[in-house]
Amino acid sequence: MLRSEKERVVAELSKRLRDTDTLMVADYRGLTMPEIDELRSRLLEAGARFTVVKNTLTRRAAEEAGTTEVLDLIEGPTAIAFLEADGDPVAAAKMLNEAARANDVLVIRGGLLEGTVVGDAEIKHLATLPAADVLRAQLAGAVVAPLTTVVGLFTAPLRDLVGVIDARIRQLEEDGETVAEPEAEAAPEEPQAEEPAKEATEEQPEEPSAEAEEATADEEEEQQDG
Repeated sequence: MLRSEKERVVAELSKRLRDTDTLMVADYRGLTMPEIDELRSRLLEAGARFTVVKNTLTRRAAEEAGTTEVLDLIEGPTAIAFLEADGDPVAAAKMLNEAARANDVLVIRGGLLEGTVVGDAEIKHLATLPAADVLRAQLAGAVVAPLTTVVGLFTAPLRDLVGVIDARIRQLEEDGETVAEPEAEAAPEEPQAEEPAKEATEEQPEEPSAEAEEATADEEEEQQDG
């Protein structure tokens, strides 16, 4: 890779790291290029850009962006899912987790969740939750609380929602009140099952072939660098 090209890649990665407070890092070793392209396309539907990166350039970009907390996750063949501002972190975590279980080669290392460093266990736990908007809808229906508390739930960071609802449920149980089961609110979600097919036809992978070729060249160069 030419020096000018490396500088361009570092600048692009640095900007993404500055602009993104949620990202997920994985070891893609063992995945084929078609499998990487397929995963990239699925993650785009969740609002996440899956990028195979060169470690030396990513470290430089992290230092420039001031996000050195991710450096411990950059080891070996690395790919990063950068979540867009309107992306769904739960959906992205589900897709990565499903890919890891299906291929038995993709390894989730961890990432950043709203600016907080998390490990692989947190990403896998995130994958078990309903989608962010569904979770908030369930909270609104399942938790009997004063208006100010409900408003607080809707504005709380995603990583705090589970703890908030657990604490509220315990409080209600101690007061002798009953809490509706979230499953009762989940029924209206069923019509959404038709949406993925429609979205799949509308979403087009973002130049997967060019990125696949660059990923192969970068991995070979990384191995040569040692």
